[in-house]
Amino acid sequence: MAEAQPQGTGPQEAGGAAGGRSAQLAHTGLRHGWTTGACATAASTAAYTALLSGEFPDPVTITLPKGQTPAFALAVEELAAGRSWAMAGVVKDAGDDPDVTHGALVRATVRLLPAGSGLVFRAGPGVGTVTRPGLPLDVGEPAVNPVPRQLMREHLTEVAARYGGAAGAVPDVEVELSVDHGEEIARSTWNPRLGILGGLSILGTTGIVVPYSCSAWIDSIRRGVDVARAAGRRHVAGCTGSTSEKVAVAVHHLPEDALLDMGDFAGAVLKYLRRHPVDRLTVCGGFAKLSKLAAGHLDLHSARSQVDKGFLAELARRGGADEALAAAVAEANTGLAALQLCAAAGVPLGDLVAARAREESLAVLRGAPVAVDVLCIDRAGMVVGRAEPRGPGGSGRGAPLG
Repeated sequence: MAEAQPQGTGPQEAGGAAGGRSAQLAHTGLRHGWTTGACATAASTAAYTALLSGEFPDPVTITLPKGQTPAFALAVEELAAGRSWAMAGVVKDAGDDPDVTHGALVRATVRLLPAGSGLVFRAGPGVGTVTRPGLPLDVGEPAVNPVPRQLMREHLTEVAARYGGAAGAVPDVEVELSVDHGEEIARSTWNPRLGILGGLSILGTTGIVVPYSCSAWIDSIRRGVDVARAAGRRHVAGCTGSTSEKVAVAVHHLPEDALLDMGDFAGAVLKYLRRHPVDRLTVCGGFAKLSKLAAGHLDLHSARSQVDKGFLAELARRGGADEALAAAVAEANTGLAALQLCAAAGVPLGDLVAARAREESLAVLRGAPVAVDVLCIDRAGMVVGRAEPRGPGGSGRGAPLG
């Protein structure tokens, strides 16, 4: 596979003053990788190009959501006689992350469809199918998440225009995605428990796999706090990922050097701020992850903490849920499903989780002069729960913060 480094994520000078997510990622010293969504986009782009032109681009270059343009070498390619279909495959490189899908061969087979069919995704061997509600995809859909779908749609639309199609017109094609040995690999993931059967999910919101390392990542969080304090920032945001980072910026208009890529390490942020305080901390993340913080977990990684639906059911009761709704929450497939059940009944489970996560955060801060507010979001980046600032920091007294 190509050795291209994601643009904008390369190492920075150790003594540089740059802060924020990019500098924090570089500070870990770990090599980044590519998501299954990025690999599927590269493979489908190459296959569709071959279908229209007769030639596979190799390497194939794609543009990721944040503008990086990595190139991927093709591991396999096949063009059917008469160009009725084309298949290309890319080997996933997860970088220094211990990802179970590292080394997996992600294939995309593209077939032409009758005019008006639109773009259709199919689950091939090794890619799962959604069988239970509570996920961002309908039951019966292939487990190809919304961002990778959009990324593939954009790239295939561009390929169609390049070979004579109307600009901006989504092509009429079927994209069948498969992963060699994906069903076997999926047994090591949460997919079977979530009702995603038959294989892996095609995932990724940025296209880049952030390497996981406890010591390196916690060190990068501390450096991020130090940079923010040195820049005079009185308000920082600890975010679980790129989507929550965008929400924190949109809501609070924070500069880049006030953003901490918290990832799963909520405890690392809170404990360091306890010793090196700022006036205000915004905790922003997905509803499911922050429900773990609300339940008292400081490490939000799925291998070390799970969403406690019984805990959510008890919160729902406190928010006015009757026993039937509480029982449904306790049996929900996912945290998102529990949230949807409560929303339909007018029970503000998102706000309840946010408030409890704020109190747990304040407990870890142990009276340090830091006010905390919390934003819970769904997978689309919509705020589904909010807790206003509370605590002894500057914003807790209503002072405006920079």
